[in-house]
Amino acid sequence: MQKILWALMDDRRGSIGQALGVIGALNPNKIKCEEKNIVYTKTAALPNWIRGKGLLGLTAESKKLLKPPFPDYVLSISRRTVPVARYIKKLSPQTKLIQLMHPGKTGLSDFSLVVVPEHDRNKKAAPNIHYIVGCPHRITEDFLQQAKTEWEAEFAGLPKPLTAVIVGGAIKKKPFSEENALALGQALKNFKQKIGGSILITTSRRTGKKAEQIIMNEIKDIPQYTFLWGDTKKNPYSGFLACADNIIVTGDSVSMCCEATGTGKPIYLFTGKNWLTAKHQRFVQSLCERRCAALIDDDNAETFSPQNSLNAAREIAELIEKL
Repeated sequence: MQKILWALMDDRRGSIGQALGVIGALNPNKIKCEEKNIVYTKTAALPNWIRGKGLLGLTAESKKLLKPPFPDYVLSISRRTVPVARYIKKLSPQTKLIQLMHPGKTGLSDFSLVVVPEHDRNKKAAPNIHYIVGCPHRITEDFLQQAKTEWEAEFAGLPKPLTAVIVGGAIKKKPFSEENALALGQALKNFKQKIGGSILITTSRRTGKKAEQIIMNEIKDIPQYTFLWGDTKKNPYSGFLACADNIIVTGDSVSMCCEATGTGKPIYLFTGKNWLTAKHQRFVQSLCERRCAALIDDDNAETFSPQNSLNAAREIAELIEKL
């Protein structure tokens, strides 16, 4: 008998990418997935011990989506969706809850399965926690082939090889400094001087306009295709992953780094100075130790050849199907 899973999808792009990876890996003959798009109000910023097992912090439209009959499984994808999952569990005790990333101490025992990256192992442990390297993502051979078909012609006029550059930025209370922006720009320039070709570059909200300007000024003489934060044209991110010959990613985003490793292409990580947290540093180190990626400032980095790729989506899907 086919079971039903609700995926609580919010506005965090990284979390959504992880959830889509897991959903895509589930056997559709066993589990039917329904996405519930959660939109928050300002009160969603309150701690989860205040929000409890309820819908505080959700818009009225989002609340209407969470009505009986309730599903067999709920996939919660971030800290802010934890109270929503626990609310469903309160009304439907037989529903099994799955959490991507550590939910915090509040409500941890309500979940049948909590999937936590190895670099977060220092957080509260529990019997229901399963540790993975990195995070799940949606990058598969089919995904890449579809994206290549859609975007290859767009980049056809650029000199090869193509280097995708995926730039994140500020994390928690650590800004993406102008010093690090300059270092990244210079690293890109040095890299392209060695291998030639073009750059496919995208920035994020967290990059900041000043840092973005510094990077772009450093690479102004390199042939490029840009999709900068605030651009209104279609997002070419999937095309960058599919069509690039190699990929440079800033180490502040676990999801972006893991998606890049899923392509099987040479991946280079930029870590900067006095920027990444200890957690991010542990994650970057784990990718390098597994030969999934190399640091952009390593000697002879341009000759790096990956030996492993990462995608925990299938592993997580199998655990869900066994619940």
